[in-house]
Amino acid sequence: MSAAPTPPGALGTAPEPIVLQGYLDDLDAWVRARRLELDELDAAALAANRGGEVASDMALALSLWKAVSDRWQLMWATWDGGRVGEAERARITTLAWGRLDGTTGAVSVPEACRLSDALAAQLRATLSLVPGADAAAAQIKELRAQLERVRDQVGLEPAIARDQPVDRLAGLLQRLGDVTERAQRGADVGGLLGPLEADASTFERDLIVGNARRRDARDQLASARELRADLLARAEALSALAATCVRTVDPSPRYAVPDVEALGPIPNTPEALAPYLTRLDRVSQALTLAQQKYADALAERTQLLDLLEAYVAKAGALGVADRPDLADSERRAREVLAREPAPMAVCRQLVSTYQTWVDHTASSQEESA
Repeated sequence: MSAAPTPPGALGTAPEPIVLQGYLDDLDAWVRARRLELDELDAAALAANRGGEVASDMALALSLWKAVSDRWQLMWATWDGGRVGEAERARITTLAWGRLDGTTGAVSVPEACRLSDALAAQLRATLSLVPGADAAAAQIKELRAQLERVRDQVGLEPAIARDQPVDRLAGLLQRLGDVTERAQRGADVGGLLGPLEADASTFERDLIVGNARRRDARDQLASARELRADLLARAEALSALAATCVRTVDPSPRYAVPDVEALGPIPNTPEALAPYLTRLDRVSQALTLAQQKYADALAERTQLLDLLEAYVAKAGALGVADRPDLADSERRAREVLAREPAPMAVCRQLVSTYQTWVDHTASSQEESA
């Protein structure tokens, strides 16, 4: 799959709407494709009885995917169909570059995506889900691009500790050169590419995680500022999501959106900063919980609509969809589901009633046949 898109603006900038829409669409496609790929890798591991071997990497990969997916949802809620001003556009870039919950080293969306790419490549290599020899050129091209990303990451290492990563990168480049020469001579390099991909992916992952951890350790104050700005953006986005939920379904969850401003200004001493970061983390957890509840409430209405469509398709296949009782039941269910807010208890009952009509009519047809 293609690499994840890079946010079109720096932290807090306000890119043009058309640029932001392209980024959000591309990130949505990446999230969907990566989930399918992880499902395929998980199924392959289980089929080969190697689930335990890759369990930790698979858990980290799914955790990264969930964090990026949740953050995309908040960015999409802020986007609000393109009805965004400068403040909303700046909030989206803040969400993109802010710290993600539950990820190693508190990485941003782009870092989490690159880490996810490296993990997926490592899992593919571990499970031997790589193309045959005829795809060696494509694999070599991907490895060359990956090592260029690694070269950039090595450049971020502290000068005093850079010698070892430089030597490690040089070794990977030499191995890639050897493999390339063998492939050009027509040799079968399949057995060499897998280990090289695994080593390159592990190295890239270590560099990304190490850089994120150093950034945290180097400047806790900057982390607090970043997290606070991120929480403010998330709170605004969650307010939009909550408003959509309240407008769409009844009953709607009634979770209060935490007031980040109530925490006060960021302290500038290490002693006061640690408990302040703890309070920020608690607010982050509260935001995550509220987001999940509102998202679940909205998802139920979508699920009922999908269920109704499935029953209507079944009625059509039976040739009974146009019968007055079924048509009236379908119409009534659609009307109530389309209300704002839609009474969910009634919606459940009306979809269930339509199902009962379909089952009853099908049974009657069988008896009369």
